[in-house]
Amino acid sequence: MHKKSILIKNARIVNEGEIFEGDVLIEDQYIKEISSSISVKNSNITVIDAENNYLIPGVIDDQVHFREPGLTHKATIETESRAAIAGGITSFIEMPNTNPQATTIEKLEDKFQIAANTSSANYSFMFGGTNDNLDEILKVDPLKVAGLKLFLGSSTGNMLVDNSEVLEKIFKSTDLLISVHCEDEDTIKKNTALYLERYGEDIPINCHPEIRSAEACYISSSKAIALAKKTGARLHVFHLSTAKETALFSNKKPLKDKKITAEVCVHHLWFSDEDYDKKGTFIKWNPAVKSANDRDALWKALLNDKIDVIASDHAPHTLEEKSNTYTKAPSGGPLVQHALVAMMEAHHNGRISIEKMVEKMCHNPAILFQIEKRGYIKEGYFADLVLVNPNNPWTVTKDNCLYKCGWSPFEGSTFKSRVTHTILNGTVVYENANFTNHNAAMRLTFNR
Repeated sequence: MHKKSILIKNARIVNEGEIFEGDVLIEDQYIKEISSSISVKNSNITVIDAENNYLIPGVIDDQVHFREPGLTHKATIETESRAAIAGGITSFIEMPNTNPQATTIEKLEDKFQIAANTSSANYSFMFGGTNDNLDEILKVDPLKVAGLKLFLGSSTGNMLVDNSEVLEKIFKSTDLLISVHCEDEDTIKKNTALYLERYGEDIPINCHPEIRSAEACYISSSKAIALAKKTGARLHVFHLSTAKETALFSNKKPLKDKKITAEVCVHHLWFSDEDYDKKGTFIKWNPAVKSANDRDALWKALLNDKIDVIASDHAPHTLEEKSNTYTKAPSGGPLVQHALVAMMEAHHNGRISIEKMVEKMCHNPAILFQIEKRGYIKEGYFADLVLVNPNNPWTVTKDNCLYKCGWSPFEGSTFKSRVTHTILNGTVVYENANFTNHNAAMRLTFNR
Protein backbone atom coordinates (compact mmCIF):
# COMPACT_ATOMS: atom_id res chain seq x y z
CA MET A 1 0.00 0.00 0.00
CA HIS A 2 1.33 3.45 -0.90
CA LYS A 3 1.99 5.84 1.93
CA LYS A 4 -0.14 8.95 1.85
CA SER A 5 2.19 11.91 1.32
CA ILE A 6 1.76 15.69 1.38
CA LEU A 7 4.44 18.21 0.49
CA ILE A 8 4.03 21.77 1.71
CA LYS A 9 6.25 24.09 -0.37
CA ASN A 10 7.54 27.65 0.23
CA ALA A 11 6.01 28.10 3.68
CA ARG A 12 7.04 30.63 6.30
CA ILE A 13 7.55 28.00 9.00
CA VAL A 14 7.07 29.23 12.57
CA ASN A 15 8.64 26.99 15.19
CA GLU A 16 10.60 27.36 18.45
CA GLY A 17 11.08 31.11 18.25
CA GLU A 18 12.10 31.24 14.59
CA ILE A 19 10.49 31.94 11.23
CA PHE A 20 12.20 30.40 8.20
CA GLU A 21 11.24 29.70 4.60
CA GLY A 22 11.05 26.03 3.80
CA ASP A 23 9.25 22.86 2.84
CA VAL A 24 7.65 20.16 4.97
CA LEU A 25 7.10 16.58 3.85
CA ILE A 26 4.36 14.59 5.55
CA GLU A 27 4.09 10.80 5.30
CA ASP A 28 1.10 9.04 6.80
CA GLN A 29 0.44 10.69 10.18
CA TYR A 30 3.89 12.17 10.71
CA ILE A 31 6.23 14.96 9.69
CA LYS A 32 8.88 13.13 7.68
CA GLU A 33 11.24 15.94 6.67
CA ILE A 34 11.72 19.70 7.11
CA SER A 35 14.16 21.40 4.75
CA SER A 36 14.79 24.59 2.81
CA SER A 37 13.80 22.70 -0.34
CA ILE A 38 12.37 19.22 -0.83
CA SER A 39 11.76 17.69 -4.25
CA VAL A 40 9.84 14.44 -4.49
CA LYS A 41 9.53 12.22 -7.55
CA ASN A 42 6.46 10.35 -6.22
CA SER A 43 3.51 11.19 -8.46
CA ASN A 44 0.97 10.28 -5.75
CA ILE A 45 2.06 13.17 -3.56
CA THR A 46 -0.27 16.07 -2.79
CA VAL A 47 1.58 19.39 -3.14
CA ILE A 48 0.40 22.52 -1.34
CA ASP A 49 2.06 25.79 -2.36
CA ALA A 50 2.16 27.89 0.79
CA GLU A 51 3.95 30.93 -0.60
CA ASN A 52 3.57 34.04 1.63
CA ASN A 53 1.61 32.00 4.20
CA TYR A 54 2.67 31.01 7.70
CA LEU A 55 2.86 27.34 8.62
CA ILE A 56 2.34 26.88 12.35
CA PRO A 57 1.83 23.84 14.56
CA GLY A 58 -1.82 23.03 15.20
CA VAL A 59 -3.12 25.06 18.13
CA ILE A 60 -3.74 23.13 21.37
CA ASP A 61 -6.62 24.66 23.33
CA ASP A 62 -6.32 23.58 26.96
CA GLN A 63 -9.76 24.77 28.04
CA VAL A 64 -13.03 24.27 26.17
CA HIS A 65 -16.62 23.46 27.10
CA PHE A 66 -18.24 21.51 24.25
CA ARG A 67 -21.42 20.82 26.30
CA GLU A 68 -21.83 17.13 25.51
CA PRO A 69 -23.41 15.12 27.07
CA GLY A 70 -26.55 16.74 28.40
CA LEU A 71 -26.33 20.34 27.20
CA THR A 72 -26.38 19.58 23.50
CA HIS A 73 -28.92 22.31 22.67
CA LYS A 74 -25.93 24.65 23.16
CA ALA A 75 -23.21 22.64 21.40
CA THR A 76 -21.87 19.16 20.70
CA ILE A 77 -18.39 17.70 20.43
CA GLU A 78 -19.08 17.27 16.71
CA THR A 79 -20.17 20.87 15.99
CA GLU A 80 -17.60 22.63 18.14
CA SER A 81 -14.64 20.47 17.07
CA ARG A 82 -15.47 21.37 13.45
CA ALA A 83 -15.44 25.06 14.38
CA ALA A 84 -12.11 24.47 16.14
CA ILE A 85 -10.60 22.86 13.03
CA ALA A 86 -11.75 25.83 10.92
CA GLY A 87 -10.00 28.06 13.46
CA GLY A 88 -6.71 26.16 13.35
CA ILE A 89 -7.19 24.36 16.68
CA THR A 90 -6.18 20.73 16.14
CA SER A 91 -6.34 19.49 19.75
CA PHE A 92 -8.61 20.37 22.64
CA ILE A 93 -8.96 19.55 26.32
CA GLU A 94 -12.60 19.65 27.38
CA MET A 95 -14.00 20.43 30.82
CA PRO A 96 -16.06 18.14 33.12
CA ASN A 97 -19.10 20.37 33.84
CA THR A 98 -21.43 18.60 31.43
CA ASN A 99 -24.59 16.71 32.36
CA PRO A 100 -23.87 14.21 33.80
CA GLN A 101 -20.61 15.63 35.10
CA ALA A 102 -17.39 13.77 34.34
CA THR A 103 -16.72 12.98 38.00
CA THR A 104 -16.52 9.18 37.74
CA ILE A 105 -14.25 7.09 35.52
CA GLU A 106 -17.33 5.64 33.82
CA LYS A 107 -18.77 9.06 32.91
CA LEU A 108 -15.36 10.24 31.71
CA GLU A 109 -15.01 7.22 29.42
CA ASP A 110 -18.49 7.93 28.02
CA LYS A 111 -17.17 11.30 26.83
CA PHE A 112 -14.08 9.72 25.29
CA GLN A 113 -16.41 7.39 23.39
CA ILE A 114 -18.51 10.28 22.04
CA ALA A 115 -15.32 12.03 20.89
CA ALA A 116 -13.97 8.86 19.28
CA ASN A 117 -17.17 8.66 17.23
CA THR A 118 -17.72 12.32 16.36
CA SER A 119 -14.76 14.64 17.02
CA SER A 120 -13.10 16.40 14.09
CA ALA A 121 -10.08 17.38 16.27
CA ASN A 122 -7.75 15.51 18.60
CA TYR A 123 -9.24 15.31 22.07
CA SER A 124 -8.74 14.79 25.75
CA PHE A 125 -10.82 15.57 28.82
CA MET A 126 -10.39 16.85 32.33
CA PHE A 127 -11.69 14.75 35.18
CA GLY A 128 -13.89 16.76 37.58
CA GLY A 129 -13.15 17.01 41.28
CA THR A 130 -15.97 17.51 43.81
CA ASN A 131 -16.32 17.66 47.59
CA ASP A 132 -16.85 13.90 47.71
CA ASN A 133 -15.13 12.01 44.87
CA LEU A 134 -11.51 11.65 46.06
CA ASP A 135 -11.68 7.85 45.63
CA GLU A 136 -12.53 8.31 41.95
CA ILE A 137 -9.81 10.96 41.49
CA LEU A 138 -7.24 8.47 42.74
CA LYS A 139 -8.31 5.94 40.06
CA VAL A 140 -7.60 8.32 37.14
CA ASP A 141 -4.74 7.13 34.91
CA PRO A 142 -2.47 10.16 34.27
CA LEU A 143 -1.21 8.54 31.04
CA LYS A 144 -4.72 8.64 29.58
CA VAL A 145 -6.33 11.83 30.95
CA ALA A 146 -5.25 15.47 30.60
CA GLY A 147 -5.70 16.36 34.27
CA LEU A 148 -8.04 17.30 37.09
CA LYS A 149 -10.35 20.33 37.03
CA LEU A 150 -11.56 22.02 40.22
CA PHE A 151 -14.06 24.87 40.36
CA LEU A 152 -13.14 27.04 43.34
CA GLY A 153 -15.89 29.45 42.29
CA SER A 154 -19.29 28.32 41.04
CA SER A 155 -19.88 28.48 37.30
CA THR A 156 -21.98 26.60 34.73
CA GLY A 157 -22.88 23.21 36.20
CA ASN A 158 -22.24 24.00 39.89
CA MET A 159 -19.25 21.79 40.67
CA LEU A 160 -18.01 24.04 43.44
CA VAL A 161 -15.35 22.53 45.71
CA ASP A 162 -15.69 24.62 48.86
CA ASN A 163 -14.60 22.23 51.61
CA SER A 164 -11.06 23.31 52.55
CA GLU A 165 -10.17 19.96 54.16
CA VAL A 166 -11.24 18.09 51.02
CA LEU A 167 -9.33 20.55 48.87
CA GLU A 168 -6.12 20.03 50.81
CA LYS A 169 -6.58 16.26 50.67
CA ILE A 170 -6.99 16.39 46.88
CA PHE A 171 -3.88 18.58 46.50
CA LYS A 172 -1.87 16.18 48.70
CA SER A 173 -3.13 12.96 47.17
CA THR A 174 -2.94 13.28 43.39
CA ASP A 175 -0.07 13.51 40.92
CA LEU A 176 -2.46 14.78 38.25
CA LEU A 177 -2.04 18.31 36.98
CA ILE A 178 -4.71 20.30 38.86
CA SER A 179 -6.38 23.07 36.85
CA VAL A 180 -8.49 25.54 38.79
CA HIS A 181 -11.19 28.14 38.20
CA CYS A 182 -10.42 30.72 40.89
CA GLU A 183 -13.12 33.09 42.15
CA ASP A 184 -14.02 33.45 45.82
CA GLU A 185 -17.62 32.40 46.33
CA ASP A 186 -18.25 34.37 49.54
CA THR A 187 -17.06 37.63 47.94
CA ILE A 188 -19.26 37.06 44.88
CA LYS A 189 -22.33 36.26 47.01
CA LYS A 190 -21.82 39.35 49.13
CA ASN A 191 -21.35 41.58 46.06
CA THR A 192 -24.38 40.05 44.31
CA ALA A 193 -26.58 40.77 47.33
CA LEU A 194 -25.42 44.40 47.37
CA TYR A 195 -26.18 44.94 43.69
CA LEU A 196 -29.55 43.15 43.90
CA GLU A 197 -30.46 45.49 46.74
CA ARG A 198 -29.40 48.50 44.68
CA TYR A 199 -30.92 47.54 41.29
CA GLY A 200 -33.30 44.64 41.87
CA GLU A 201 -33.25 42.23 38.91
CA ASP A 202 -32.17 45.02 36.52
CA ILE A 203 -28.46 45.04 37.37
CA PRO A 204 -26.56 46.72 34.50
CA ILE A 205 -24.17 44.35 32.71
CA ASN A 206 -21.23 46.70 33.32
CA CYS A 207 -21.50 45.85 37.03
CA HIS A 208 -20.37 42.29 36.26
CA PRO A 209 -16.65 42.99 36.95
CA GLU A 210 -17.62 44.67 40.22
CA ILE A 211 -19.71 41.69 41.34
CA ARG A 212 -17.21 39.05 40.19
CA SER A 213 -14.47 41.40 41.25
CA ALA A 214 -10.69 41.46 40.98
CA GLU A 215 -10.60 40.86 44.72
CA ALA A 216 -12.74 37.70 44.35
CA CYS A 217 -10.23 36.38 41.81
CA TYR A 218 -7.17 37.30 43.86
CA ILE A 219 -8.44 35.83 47.14
CA SER A 220 -9.13 32.49 45.44
CA SER A 221 -6.02 32.22 43.26
CA SER A 222 -3.67 33.26 46.07
CA LYS A 223 -5.21 30.58 48.33
CA ALA A 224 -4.85 27.91 45.63
CA ILE A 225 -1.22 28.86 45.06
CA ALA A 226 -0.46 28.82 48.79
CA LEU A 227 -2.00 25.35 49.00
CA ALA A 228 0.02 24.12 46.00
CA LYS A 229 3.22 25.41 47.59
CA LYS A 230 2.33 23.75 50.90
CA THR A 231 1.48 20.36 49.36
CA GLY A 232 3.81 20.28 46.33
CA ALA A 233 0.85 19.84 43.97
CA ARG A 234 1.15 20.69 40.27
CA LEU A 235 -1.20 23.66 39.81
CA HIS A 236 -2.40 25.40 36.64
CA VAL A 237 -4.58 28.49 37.15
CA PHE A 238 -7.07 28.98 34.35
CA HIS A 239 -8.20 32.28 32.80
CA LEU A 240 -6.36 35.01 34.74
CA SER A 241 -8.30 38.25 34.42
CA THR A 242 -6.67 40.77 36.77
CA ALA A 243 -3.49 42.80 37.06
CA LYS A 244 -3.21 41.89 40.75
CA GLU A 245 -3.08 38.12 40.09
CA THR A 246 -0.14 38.39 37.69
CA ALA A 247 2.15 39.15 40.66
CA LEU A 248 1.45 35.63 42.00
CA PHE A 249 3.34 33.96 39.15
CA SER A 250 7.02 33.64 38.30
CA ASN A 251 9.10 33.69 35.13
CA LYS A 252 12.30 32.56 36.86
CA LYS A 253 12.18 28.97 35.58
CA PRO A 254 11.57 27.40 32.18
CA LEU A 255 8.02 26.13 31.80
CA LYS A 256 8.97 22.45 32.03
CA ASP A 257 10.34 23.05 35.55
CA LYS A 258 7.43 25.15 36.87
CA LYS A 259 5.05 23.63 39.44
CA ILE A 260 2.64 26.59 39.29
CA THR A 261 1.50 27.93 35.91
CA ALA A 262 -1.10 30.28 34.48
CA GLU A 263 -3.32 30.71 31.44
CA VAL A 264 -4.96 33.76 29.89
CA CYS A 265 -7.92 33.64 27.51
CA VAL A 266 -8.37 35.47 24.25
CA HIS A 267 -11.38 37.46 25.48
CA HIS A 268 -9.48 38.87 28.47
CA LEU A 269 -6.74 40.02 26.07
CA TRP A 270 -9.23 41.49 23.58
CA PHE A 271 -12.15 43.08 25.45
CA SER A 272 -12.33 45.44 28.44
CA ASP A 273 -15.14 46.82 30.60
CA GLU A 274 -15.51 49.62 28.04
CA ASP A 275 -17.08 47.04 25.68
CA TYR A 276 -20.04 46.13 27.92
CA ASP A 277 -22.16 49.04 26.64
CA LYS A 278 -21.94 47.76 23.08
CA LYS A 279 -21.63 43.97 23.57
CA GLY A 280 -23.78 43.51 26.69
CA THR A 281 -24.21 39.95 27.98
CA PHE A 282 -22.44 38.57 24.89
CA ILE A 283 -19.16 39.32 26.70
CA LYS A 284 -20.38 38.09 30.08
CA TRP A 285 -17.77 35.57 31.19
CA ASN A 286 -16.64 34.13 34.51
CA PRO A 287 -14.21 35.48 35.48
CA ALA A 288 -15.43 38.82 34.19
CA VAL A 289 -13.78 40.95 31.53
CA LYS A 290 -12.29 43.75 33.61
CA SER A 291 -10.55 47.10 33.08
CA ALA A 292 -8.24 48.17 30.26
CA ASN A 293 -5.53 48.38 32.95
CA ASP A 294 -6.11 44.71 33.81
CA ARG A 295 -5.95 43.82 30.13
CA ASP A 296 -2.63 45.65 29.71
CA ALA A 297 -1.19 43.85 32.74
CA LEU A 298 -2.28 40.49 31.31
CA TRP A 299 -0.50 41.28 28.05
CA LYS A 300 2.62 42.27 29.97
CA ALA A 301 2.59 39.06 32.05
CA LEU A 302 2.00 36.99 28.91
CA LEU A 303 4.94 38.56 27.09
CA ASN A 304 7.31 38.29 30.07
CA ASP A 305 6.37 34.62 30.64
CA LYS A 306 4.59 34.92 33.97
CA ILE A 307 1.56 33.66 31.99
CA ASP A 308 2.33 30.48 30.08
CA VAL A 309 -0.63 29.66 27.82
CA ILE A 310 -3.30 31.35 25.70
CA ALA A 311 -6.62 29.45 25.55
CA SER A 312 -10.20 30.11 24.51
CA ASP A 313 -12.40 28.91 27.40
CA HIS A 314 -14.91 28.29 24.58
CA ALA A 315 -18.25 28.05 26.40
CA PRO A 316 -21.29 28.48 24.14
CA HIS A 317 -24.87 29.25 25.15
CA THR A 318 -27.83 29.82 22.86
CA LEU A 319 -28.68 33.27 21.60
CA GLU A 320 -31.93 33.07 23.56
CA GLU A 321 -30.08 32.28 26.81
CA LYS A 322 -27.54 35.07 26.29
CA SER A 323 -30.28 37.60 25.43
CA ASN A 324 -31.66 37.44 28.98
CA THR A 325 -31.19 40.16 31.59
CA TYR A 326 -27.91 40.27 33.52
CA THR A 327 -28.95 38.02 36.40
CA LYS A 328 -30.45 35.36 34.08
CA ALA A 329 -27.95 35.37 31.19
CA PRO A 330 -25.36 32.60 31.62
CA SER A 331 -21.64 33.36 31.47
CA GLY A 332 -19.49 32.18 28.60
CA GLY A 333 -19.22 32.51 24.84
CA PRO A 334 -18.02 30.62 21.75
CA LEU A 335 -14.43 31.26 20.68
CA VAL A 336 -12.59 28.33 19.04
CA GLN A 337 -13.21 29.43 15.46
CA HIS A 338 -11.81 32.90 16.09
CA ALA A 339 -9.11 32.52 18.78
CA LEU A 340 -6.15 32.15 16.39
CA VAL A 341 -7.20 34.89 13.96
CA ALA A 342 -7.90 37.23 16.90
CA MET A 343 -4.37 36.66 18.17
CA MET A 344 -3.04 37.18 14.64
CA GLU A 345 -4.91 40.49 14.68
CA ALA A 346 -3.12 41.36 17.92
CA HIS A 347 0.12 40.59 16.06
CA HIS A 348 -0.88 42.91 13.19
CA ASN A 349 -1.57 45.58 15.83
CA GLY A 350 1.96 45.22 17.25
CA ARG A 351 0.95 43.48 20.49
CA ILE A 352 2.71 40.13 20.01
CA SER A 353 5.12 38.43 17.63
CA ILE A 354 3.94 35.38 15.70
CA GLU A 355 6.75 33.37 17.30
CA LYS A 356 5.48 34.27 20.79
CA MET A 357 1.89 33.53 19.81
CA VAL A 358 2.92 30.05 18.60
CA GLU A 359 4.87 29.50 21.83
CA LYS A 360 1.81 30.30 23.96
CA MET A 361 -0.84 28.54 21.83
CA CYS A 362 1.05 25.51 20.48
CA HIS A 363 4.37 24.74 22.21
CA ASN A 364 3.48 25.59 25.80
CA PRO A 365 0.22 23.62 26.12
CA ALA A 366 2.17 20.59 24.84
CA ILE A 367 4.91 21.14 27.44
CA LEU A 368 2.49 21.91 30.26
CA PHE A 369 0.31 18.84 29.76
CA GLN A 370 3.21 16.67 28.53
CA ILE A 371 1.31 15.89 25.32
CA GLU A 372 3.07 13.32 23.19
CA LYS A 373 4.54 14.41 19.81
CA ARG A 374 2.36 17.47 19.23
CA GLY A 375 2.65 21.25 19.45
CA TYR A 376 5.77 21.59 17.30
CA ILE A 377 6.88 21.34 13.68
CA LYS A 378 9.45 18.59 14.20
CA GLU A 379 10.46 15.50 12.25
CA GLY A 380 8.81 12.45 13.81
CA TYR A 381 5.97 14.47 15.34
CA PHE A 382 2.33 14.07 14.36
CA ALA A 383 1.55 16.28 11.37
CA ASP A 384 -0.90 18.69 13.05
CA LEU A 385 -0.30 21.81 10.99
CA VAL A 386 -2.10 25.02 10.07
CA LEU A 387 -1.55 27.37 7.15
CA VAL A 388 -2.46 30.98 7.84
CA ASN A 389 -2.73 33.64 5.14
CA PRO A 390 -1.82 36.88 6.99
CA ASN A 391 -3.39 39.12 4.35
CA ASN A 392 -6.84 37.87 3.38
CA PRO A 393 -9.35 40.01 5.31
CA TRP A 394 -12.81 38.80 6.30
CA THR A 395 -15.55 39.95 8.64
CA VAL A 396 -17.23 37.76 11.24
CA THR A 397 -20.99 37.46 10.67
CA LYS A 398 -23.67 35.09 11.94
CA ASP A 399 -23.63 33.45 8.50
CA ASN A 400 -19.98 32.38 8.72
CA CYS A 401 -20.08 31.24 12.37
CA LEU A 402 -19.77 27.47 12.62
CA TYR A 403 -20.77 27.16 16.28
CA LYS A 404 -24.02 25.36 16.96
CA CYS A 405 -25.20 28.43 18.92
CA GLY A 406 -24.82 30.49 15.74
CA TRP A 407 -23.29 33.69 17.15
CA SER A 408 -19.92 35.13 18.15
CA PRO A 409 -18.76 37.97 20.42
CA PHE A 410 -16.53 38.95 17.48
CA GLU A 411 -19.44 39.63 15.10
CA GLY A 412 -18.65 42.76 13.13
CA SER A 413 -14.88 42.40 13.65
CA THR A 414 -12.72 42.23 10.53
CA PHE A 415 -9.68 39.98 10.76
CA LYS A 416 -6.74 40.38 8.36
CA SER A 417 -5.68 36.74 8.66
CA ARG A 418 -7.44 33.60 7.54
CA VAL A 419 -6.86 29.89 8.17
CA THR A 420 -6.58 28.31 4.71
CA HIS A 421 -5.61 24.71 5.58
CA THR A 422 -5.77 22.56 8.68
CA ILE A 423 -3.87 19.27 8.61
CA LEU A 424 -4.64 16.72 11.31
CA ASN A 425 -2.46 13.66 11.82
CA GLY A 426 -1.22 13.95 8.23
CA THR A 427 -4.66 14.41 6.66
CA VAL A 428 -5.95 17.66 5.16
CA VAL A 429 -9.22 18.10 7.08
CA TYR A 430 -10.01 21.70 6.16
CA GLU A 431 -9.11 23.54 2.96
CA ASN A 432 -10.29 26.97 1.83
CA ALA A 433 -13.49 26.93 3.92
CA ASN A 434 -14.33 23.29 3.07
CA PHE A 435 -14.14 20.33 5.44
CA THR A 436 -12.49 17.46 3.59
CA ASN A 437 -12.21 14.60 6.07
CA HIS A 438 -13.83 13.74 9.40
CA ASN A 439 -12.03 10.60 10.47
CA ALA A 440 -8.51 11.78 11.27
CA ALA A 441 -8.88 12.72 14.96
CA MET A 442 -7.02 10.87 17.72
CA ARG A 443 -7.16 10.69 21.49
CA LEU A 444 -4.26 12.66 22.96
CA THR A 445 -1.54 10.67 24.74
CA PHE A 446 0.82 11.92 27.42
CA ASN A 447 4.53 11.51 28.22
CA ARG A 448 4.39 11.30 31.99
